[in-house]
Order: sequence, then C-alpha cells, then structure tokens
Amino acid sequence: MELAFIINSALLGVGLAMDAFSVSCCNGLAEPDMGRGRMAGIAFVYAWFQFMMPLIGWVCVHTIVETFTAFQQFIPWIALLLLLWIGGNMLRDGLHGGETETVKVLSFSVLLMQGVATSIDALSVGFTIAEYDLKMALIACLIIAVVTFFICVGGLLIGRRLGTRLAGKASILGGVILILIGLEIFLKGIIR
Repeated sequence: MELAFIINSALLGVGLAMDAFSVSCCNGLAEPDMGRGRMAGIAFVYAWFQFMMPLIGWVCVHTIVETFTAFQQFIPWIALLLLLWIGGNMLRDGLHGGETETVKVLSFSVLLMQGVATSIDALSVGFTIAEYDLKMALIACLIIAVVTFFICVGGLLIGRRLGTRLAGKASILGGVILILIGLEIFLKGIIR
C-alpha cells in the first residue's frame, strides 16, 4: 500500500468530517456532562456513516451509475431538510426553555439523522474512488471513518467545554449552527 494512497484517504476523511465535526460541537454544547463512552458512541455513528456512504457510492458507480447520478441532485436537499429540522427543534427548545433550560440527551434517532445529514454528500466520493478495486475502496473508507471518529471526538470535547460556559444558551447556539451547516451543505451542492 502506497503512502500517497493513505495520505490522500486521510485528507479526504478530514474534508468529509468537517460537517460531522461541527455537529459534534453542537452535541457537546447541548450535553456538557457527556461521558467518554457516550462521546465514543456518537463519534462511532458519524464514522460509520462516513465509512458507508463512500462505499455505497463506490458500489453505485460499479453497478447502477445512471440511477446514482440522477439521485445525486437530491443530496443537498436531503441534508438541508434534515439539519433544518434537527436545528429548528434545538432552537425552539432553547428559546422556550429560557435560562432554566434542562440538558436534553441526544436521542439515537436524531443521532442517526445527523449521521445521514452530515455524510450524505460523501456518496459522491464513490466517483473519486471509482478506479479502486474493492479492497482499496474498503481501506480508503476505513481510513475516512477513523479520521472522522477522532475529529468528532475532538468536536464533542470542544462543544462540551463551551457548553459548560454557555449554560442555558447552548441549545440556541447549537440549533443555529446546525441550520447554518444545512444551508452551507445545500449551497455547496447547488453551486457545484
């Protein structure tokens, strides 16, 4: 295995993980007392989706490329809608909770939606790794997942630290950030 392949896969992982990093910061903001096991579980979910999406894209390129190409135009819309919904709910809860806001634990279903929303654009990475054989594609996706895991743990730690300082405003800030991430993904996808 070439060093250039490993470096390129890691850099691809860094680029793909930025949305998940931002959402991880929001999750840390919203739950400043989060334990290490929970942080690892959340980061694992994001890493799993960042592993699966490029792999699914690779499979689509090698099997049903026409269908995948048609679906690609909907990716920014799906990410926007999911993050608007999640961010809007956080924002609403933060505004209605006021200063006495209680920390809401991130549910598994919301975590799954966040995982899809932050990784759905990674489907198109299947095109960039299309020349790889299955073994190389799996290794590239695994490297992307490992990089995502550690970046998300960092985001959770940063968010958790800021969350203790921001107290009752964390949910509002987290909701606004998620909405902005959704808009950014949408605009990036539309402008391409």
